[in-house]
Amino acid sequence: MGLDDKIKNAAEKVTGKAKEAYGDATDNERLQAEGQADQSKADLKDAGENVKDAFKK
Repeated sequence: MGLDDKIKNAAEKVTGKAKEAYGDATDNERLQAEGQADQSKADLKDAGENVKDAFKK
C-alpha cells in the first residue's frame, strides 16, 4: 500500500469522524450516517490495499 493511499484513507476516516461528531452534536442523522459511511469506505479501501499487498509478497 502506497503512502499516498494511506494518507488519503486516514484523511477520509478523520473527515468521517468529524462529520459524525458534528451530526451527533446537532442531532443531524443524515450527517451522522454520512460520517459513518465515509469511515466504512476508508476501512474497506484499507482492507483492499492490504489484500493487494499480501499477494505482492
